[in-house]
Amino acid sequence: MKQTDQLRARWAALAPREQRLLGGAAALVALALVWWLALAPALRTLSSAPDEHARLDAQLQQMTTLQARARQLQAQPRANPDDAQRALQASVRDGLGPQAQLRVVGGTDGANLSVRGVPATTLAQWLAQARGNARATPREVHLTRAQSAANATPGSTPAAAPERGAGADAIRWDGTLVMTLPVAR
Repeated sequence: MKQTDQLRARWAALAPREQRLLGGAAALVALALVWWLALAPALRTLSSAPDEHARLDAQLQQMTTLQARARQLQAQPRANPDDAQRALQASVRDGLGPQAQLRVVGGTDGANLSVRGVPATTLAQWLAQARGNARATPREVHLTRAQSAANATPGSTPAAAPERGAGADAIRWDGTLVMTLPVAR
C-alpha cells in the first residue's frame, strides 16, 4: 500500500467529530501560515510607508539643493589665478589674522597655509570663504588639536587637557593646509 492510501484509510477510520477537529486544526495552521507569510509583511510595509516616504522626500530635497548648488558653482565664470591668489591672501588676512601665514608656491596652483591656535569655527568659516571667493580647495590637511596655555599642565597632552569653554570655539587647531588654486586655461 502506498502512503496516501494509508492516510486515507486512517482518515476514514476516524470518527466524524475527530475529522472535523483535524480539519479545523489544519485550517487554523493554513490560516496562520497565510498570515505570517503573506499578510503580516504586507501590513508592516504599509504601516512603515509614510515614514519611509517622508525620509525619501527629505533626501530628495537635499539632493535637489545640492544639484542647484552644483549648477550655481558651474555657472560661475572661471577664476583668474592671480585674482584667486589675491582673494585667498585677503581671506587669510581678514579671516584668520596673525594666527595664520600663507605662502603661495610660485608657478604652481598651490598655496601653503600654516595655522597656530585657530578656533575650529573660524577655520571652518575660512575654508567656506576660501572655496567661495578664491575657489581654493584643500588638497592636504595636517592639523593637530592645539593645547591652550590656560589649560596646560606639566606633562599633559592636548587630548587630556579639559576644555574651559563650551562648544567648538574652545577647540583650537595647529598645523598646515595645502590649498589648490584655480589654474589658467
